[in-house]
Amino acid sequence: MLKTIKQYINDASYRQLKSYERKIKEINRLEETYEAYSDNELSEMTDYFKQQLDGGKSIYDIQADAFAVVREVSKRVLGMRHFDVQLIGGLVLTEGHIAEMATGEGKTIVAALPSYLRALEGKGVHVITANDYLARRDRDLIGQIHEFLGLTVGLNVPQLAPSQKKEAYQCDITYGIGTEFGFDFLRDNMAQSKNDQVQRPFHYAIVDEIDSVLIDEAKTPLIIAGKTEGNEKLQRVCAQLAKSFKRDEDYIFDPETKATSLADGGITKTERAFGIDNLFDLEHRTLYHYVIQAVRARVMFERDVDYIVEEGEVKLVDMYTGRVMEGRTLSDGLHQAIEAKEGLEITEENKTQANITVQNYFRMYPVISGMTGTAKTEEKEFQKVYGMNVVQVPTNKPVIREDHPDIVYETKEQKYEALVDEVKARNSKGQPVLIGTTSIIQSEQVADYLEDAGLTFEVLNAKSVEQEVKLISLAGQYGQITVATNVAGRGTDIMLGEGVKDVGGLCVIGTERHGSRRIDNQLKGRSGRQGDPGETKFIVSLEDDLIVRFAKEEKERKEPNLEIAQDGQILNKDIDKLIDTAQKISEGSHFSIREFNLKLDDVVNDQRGVMYEFRDRLLTTEDPIGFTLKQMDDYIQALVEKYCPDTMTPEEWLLEKLEQQIMTLMPGVHVSLTEQEFESEQDVLDYINQLKEQYEAEIKRFSDDQKLQFKVRQISLAVTDQNWIKHLEQMNRLKEGVGVRQYQQEDPIRLYQEDGFDLFRYAFQEIQGGMLQQLANQIHYLQKKEAERANNA
Repeated sequence: MLKTIKQYINDASYRQLKSYERKIKEINRLEETYEAYSDNELSEMTDYFKQQLDGGKSIYDIQADAFAVVREVSKRVLGMRHFDVQLIGGLVLTEGHIAEMATGEGKTIVAALPSYLRALEGKGVHVITANDYLARRDRDLIGQIHEFLGLTVGLNVPQLAPSQKKEAYQCDITYGIGTEFGFDFLRDNMAQSKNDQVQRPFHYAIVDEIDSVLIDEAKTPLIIAGKTEGNEKLQRVCAQLAKSFKRDEDYIFDPETKATSLADGGITKTERAFGIDNLFDLEHRTLYHYVIQAVRARVMFERDVDYIVEEGEVKLVDMYTGRVMEGRTLSDGLHQAIEAKEGLEITEENKTQANITVQNYFRMYPVISGMTGTAKTEEKEFQKVYGMNVVQVPTNKPVIREDHPDIVYETKEQKYEALVDEVKARNSKGQPVLIGTTSIIQSEQVADYLEDAGLTFEVLNAKSVEQEVKLISLAGQYGQITVATNVAGRGTDIMLGEGVKDVGGLCVIGTERHGSRRIDNQLKGRSGRQGDPGETKFIVSLEDDLIVRFAKEEKERKEPNLEIAQDGQILNKDIDKLIDTAQKISEGSHFSIREFNLKLDDVVNDQRGVMYEFRDRLLTTEDPIGFTLKQMDDYIQALVEKYCPDTMTPEEWLLEKLEQQIMTLMPGVHVSLTEQEFESEQDVLDYINQLKEQYEAEIKRFSDDQKLQFKVRQISLAVTDQNWIKHLEQMNRLKEGVGVRQYQQEDPIRLYQEDGFDLFRYAFQEIQGGMLQQLANQIHYLQKKEAERANNA
């Protein structure tokens, strides 16, 4: 089998595939054996496999048999038999790598193989899809195989009750959306009791469309936010001020990285508008934040590209899928800045209560694997961030689709005119055409040109997404013209109508190269599925955003030597190199941004790990009072260092202030620091430790009170959460200034790490102090009640 497919893939993938050949032969040999099994005998294999694992065998020892069993059950239950190439995909996934498989190759059924095998370990398997619809579809379809074999299958989607989520996570295999798994992790670490937590420890995940989930969506962190009221008047004033700003004079905007900062003119205008001397004074930090967010809202976010306004609401659009991200809002007042810019009612601001990047969430799984049609171009990033390789799996039938070279025009107008001519020619012979665009605005521009030409078509974008299933099902029919954003680029299977193969199959025309080759390849992949005929072509211009943002200088350098036809087509044979260069620069730029953001989040991630472990111990301890008392040593050490530092003589120490602090922490204990003679910091610590022993003896009298234990746990959790939220806000503010700090000629990441560590150390001390103070308040209250009862007696 492999000899015949070597011509379709590169040598590296061929060598990897060669290593699977023996296993494929073994699975195929077993097919006849399991065909002879009854349904009951097949379902009993699950218990047999589990016994094998309990007896010391590894999943790789039973892999061939397990795959053969799944294949046989799939034939009986679904009427679908795994091809050899699908078995290869399953082997790749089992090892924790990425199977790159073309559209129409049956990735859904591939996932049935490794998800069954890894579920036999009894630790839970997560199968992650792009949306609710796919999660339900795959659970209902592939779940039949697993349930036949005696495994339990769950579904994790938004809006489920905690009890339903818990049940879903306890299943052997759980289907769901990646973001929901991430949000559940954050919610579990905000839970008020162990019973409220829904997840089990991480084990193994399969991610469908893995490049979309782990790369495209990775620049947006998962954030759980609480609502806080912003300053509406200030937001509206800042929006008006930002409207008057001029680029390069009042603000600096880098179109490549989308970085935005105030220039001298903007700083001066802001100071004049608000009657202040220095915008960068600590007291004006909030004002600076509102101004810069207003500028960002104006220059970084374009209506009908990055967001739409629907029924008075700003709704964000996913630039990679073209879909509206329902329920998603921008944090830190940026969403409200866009509302102010559009003159809409301003909603409450989101204040971060818990957050994590997509990368750091998925890196918690011991083993993660995935499938997609396009991942090879990003293999270095997958290897660097996740330790995963990309294996190109050959197609079951050879791809006969014809991918034409790009046609490049000088202007956008010439490009659209050529597009209309191309569509007319295809449509005249009945060939269906799918026109791919990069934004809602562009899809509407194309629609206008087609309408002027008298052509009949359908438009699929974020504004018409509710008709998605219907429009996609029609896109491959005879004579159909469909204009679509990236909504149609991923996860959609376009079936060819009657007679379409005879006229060349589906023709896909891209109107602009995307910032990533993967997205272009996804669009091409809509055509030529499972050996069907098809064609693809990109008709682009030198005015496209990709060229303007990433290859402006290269374009200006080439312009004097361009050969241009009468209709505006660029005739130079090397013009495609300009497009390729722009695309590679774009990919490099986006990777650098993701890498930089990940380095920043790694700092918070280390802190998050410490905080969540601390919180989990507090949540699960049977002695919350004892746990809180354990914080005393560290906190006292910090207090002594603060009030009795080495830099001062004992005579200069602030013993009175330290005494007041210790008195509030240890009610019922006589504290007389100011009356003592100390020669060293250690002397002070030794004295306070004696007081601590008295306090612990006092507390012991109340520690059997279960109501007190419960109350201390709840109060301590509240103190922990409040200070953690406050700390996250501080880290966000610190992050805002990271770019500016490059001018200090020092590594901004290192400075962020150092300052972040100082902030975290302070936050942790505040948590310890707050917990001890709240415990002291409870003890003081009980002492008072005890004294009152004694007096009344």
